[in-house]
Amino acid sequence: MRIAVTGSIATDHLMAYPGRFAEQLIADQLEQVSLSFLVDDLQVRRGGIAANITFGLGQLGTTSVLVGSVGEDFEEYRAWLERHGVDTKSVRVSGTKHTARFLCTTDQDLNQIASFYAGAMQEAREIELKPIADRLGGLDIVVISPNDPEAMVRHTQECRDRGYKFLADPGQQLARMGGEDIRKLVGDAEYLFTNEYEHSLLLQSTGWSHAEVLDRVGMWLTSLGPKGVKIESKSAPTIEVAPPQEQRKGDPTGVGDALRAGFLAGLAGELSLERSVQLGCTLATVSLETDGPQEYVIEPGSFVERFAGAYGEEAAAEIRSLLS
Repeated sequence: MRIAVTGSIATDHLMAYPGRFAEQLIADQLEQVSLSFLVDDLQVRRGGIAANITFGLGQLGTTSVLVGSVGEDFEEYRAWLERHGVDTKSVRVSGTKHTARFLCTTDQDLNQIASFYAGAMQEAREIELKPIADRLGGLDIVVISPNDPEAMVRHTQECRDRGYKFLADPGQQLARMGGEDIRKLVGDAEYLFTNEYEHSLLLQSTGWSHAEVLDRVGMWLTSLGPKGVKIESKSAPTIEVAPPQEQRKGDPTGVGDALRAGFLAGLAGELSLERSVQLGCTLATVSLETDGPQEYVIEPGSFVERFAGAYGEEAAAEIRSLLS
């Protein structure tokens, strides 16, 4: 399966705050917030949503094409991704801007406050998908994940124009983009991914009802945090998939990206929709137990055992060959 993943490629600066953000917020002074949090830990990690998804696919033995824009400081990161099964030949290198930076502080309740510097990502709007399809002999699915907003709209429209199936994953950019652009991102998507908050924000921003969104997409997958994933479509009953129980909670950054990677790996392995989501939930749980979005390692035997414990031996037998 030829998978192109468009979106952000960044360096993550992940900080841990030992208290609770909520305790520092004064209800009647939210219009004049001025806060500084003394953090206990700083981890500098490789990240960016598209890069995290392609890394996760590589961990499951599925090669995908990373599509995004970076700075000249990307070479070490490029080598890392290529060692982990990612095709980086379609990454654009800016001559003037640095690779994007994500700065995120997580409190003890796993709430997060983050900022994102786009840098070279702003030039992703210059990338055309057709040369990538020509190089690969076609594209089976294109992931439109959070990126430069103009790039997201361009890539989505090109998918429509050229007949490429696409997965819409607007994510954090729902807060940045207007309703018209969001409607362009969502309409005609084979799959739509949101979390619970984004689910509501998408409805508010587009002015569409829940039913109207389902009229415009093939499947709407909503991540429900510790409750798993809900799969909805106009033509099939709703399915809910619970995740395996985590053994410990690490930094949550990148957990949703691992979910998407596992789901796409399942599709590439011709698994059913439900089984693909189960694979995504298991990979997301492994990611949650690890500090950093690209620090986990998949050992096939223990991963299949973990999968079997959550979904049964018959289900595990279906993914065993995918990981061998």
